[in-house]
Amino acid sequence: MEQITLGTSEFAGNPEPRCLCVLVLDTSGSMGGQPIEQLNAGLVALKDSLMSDVLAQKRVEISIVTFGPVAEIQTCITAENFVPPTLTAQNDTPMGAALARALEIVDTRKQTYKTAGVKYFRPWIMLITDGGPTDRDKAEWSDSVAKIRVGLDKKSFAFFPIGVESADMEILASISPATPVKLKGLGFRELFKWLSSSLRSVSQSRPGDEVKLENPTAPNGWGTV
Repeated sequence: MEQITLGTSEFAGNPEPRCLCVLVLDTSGSMGGQPIEQLNAGLVALKDSLMSDVLAQKRVEISIVTFGPVAEIQTCITAENFVPPTLTAQNDTPMGAALARALEIVDTRKQTYKTAGVKYFRPWIMLITDGGPTDRDKAEWSDSVAKIRVGLDKKSFAFFPIGVESADMEILASISPATPVKLKGLGFRELFKWLSSSLRSVSQSRPGDEVKLENPTAPNGWGTV
């Protein structure tokens, strides 16, 4: 009987190196109205921008974790097959549990790449929130923060904490050494265009190369510190 290595069939038609980006998106009640509408528009802009680059279409992979409640609404999929979801706002902000799920996705996907013999770039985790964690008193919060710090120290992934409107920037700053960036207004389109441009630059390099990204807090950037 023919033996098929785990993941071989998935990558047979597209053996390109992979650049995974896990979006951890706050969909709690406070994101209702314009914030969630602009976030949805930003995801469409991300798709459109990635589709303008033939290589990025095949190399960039998107996964989406929303919270609350925590749900992996998009499993890892290449940009060419990504369909932007329409998010709705509800419930609380279990940020620790959402980050735990994102870390699991990264670990599992990296193992899949290795098993299939597919090269990959350092995965990205981008957290976008307009509040603070409602599960801060639970072990999952402290465990997630500890794992993020260890992972960053080992360069297992890159982490980008983004605050929106009334986000608790001190909490975001406590998660990792990476300085959190606050979105200017509801400029989600600008944020996701920057994300697409950055992922496209990474996907055009070689795994392991250092790629200089545009400064999002420059005078014409989408964020502030």
